[in-house]
Amino acid sequence: MGISTDFSVAIAGAGLSGLCLAQYLTRAGIDVHVYERDQGPFVRRQGYRIILDRHGLAALQESLPRPLYRLALVTGDEPGGHVRFTDSRLRDAFTVNFKEEPHATRQVDRLTLRSILTTGLDGRIHYGKAAVAMDDGGRAGLRLRFADGTAAVASVVVGADGVGSALRPQITPDAEPASTPMVGVYGRSPLRRDGVSVIPEALRNSGVLAIADRPGRAFFFTSMRFGERPREAFARLAPGSYPPTGDDYVMWGLLLQQEEVPPGLRGNLLALRELAARMTTDFHPLIRRLVDTAELDATVLNPFATGRRPGRWAVPRATMMGDAVHVMPPFGAHGGNTALRDAALLGHKLVEARSSGAPVEEAIAGYQAEMVPYAFDAVDNAARLMRRLTGGAAAPHWVLTRVLPRLHRVTVPEA
Repeated sequence: MGISTDFSVAIAGAGLSGLCLAQYLTRAGIDVHVYERDQGPFVRRQGYRIILDRHGLAALQESLPRPLYRLALVTGDEPGGHVRFTDSRLRDAFTVNFKEEPHATRQVDRLTLRSILTTGLDGRIHYGKAAVAMDDGGRAGLRLRFADGTAAVASVVVGADGVGSALRPQITPDAEPASTPMVGVYGRSPLRRDGVSVIPEALRNSGVLAIADRPGRAFFFTSMRFGERPREAFARLAPGSYPPTGDDYVMWGLLLQQEEVPPGLRGNLLALRELAARMTTDFHPLIRRLVDTAELDATVLNPFATGRRPGRWAVPRATMMGDAVHVMPPFGAHGGNTALRDAALLGHKLVEARSSGAPVEEAIAGYQAEMVPYAFDAVDNAARLMRRLTGGAAAPHWVLTRVLPRLHRVTVPEA
């Protein structure tokens, strides 16, 4: 299918939602370009692994060519679908099963998924282009301006540039995200040591949230095992594209109160790992080993924020997706799935309008009307779960960390 250039879309941000939308529109023959502030596709970490639910999988299936969707499935792993809540010594308090449909979830590596989403978009992703603002581009539509002084004109502009979106003040002036008291120090560590998994078989298919005796501190970890090694899978299904290394790993996150993090730590990788080590001194030895063996360049600090529902959309031919509009705390595994769902929905609306000749403003308004309810239900659920698990309420925390674990065996011996 040839590319139609009389109708064009400019996307600010080459994260999951921006790339997914670009794939959708390219397949439909719509002229689309993605502008990313980073100098290259993998110059910084953007998360580790993601559990795709039925919405995320459906969005990828709808947006990607069949071989690329297959590539996402075969390099992933079917997760256990449950999270164990334990005390700091890994004694079970209770388990929550998030897997309503046994075959409707898939755990994938985020870097691998980004590689898949960039495949086939040659010449349509432009790096080193930090969007700073929009203005009227005349009859052609909107002009998207970049920090380097250049600009791009498009019929539609989509802000997919994350929680710090430069376009949000123009598109939704009243929707600046709210900060929360919580931050996360994230890391990844090798799954195997001397050929043996550091995660015991009892936890093979579990995510684990170990809650400290002190309210507001917890440690999450889960293993990422590739179903098929990306190098072989890419060679078979997407020859010529870039395969990540694909070594199995453990991703972890230390949840802390903002006030516990010294100022100026962001970007100081060694200091971040030292902070994580200091804050997990009283945790189970397995957790301390994960921190001690963490890959230094994969350690990041992430303050948690919650999106605010937009009261109005100020630019009829511009809209937003993902964290740019509905950032949420990482509780419940909704963030990435909601972003992918946005991309498929917006892609569908734009293609439908292009085919029918309907005004693109109506397509965008329709997308926003559908997106806001499901996205902000997810924001509310994630924020509620964060408060329950990390809040300072003495009685629930005492039950969670002292009473319930006494009723269960120790899952992982400390030897």
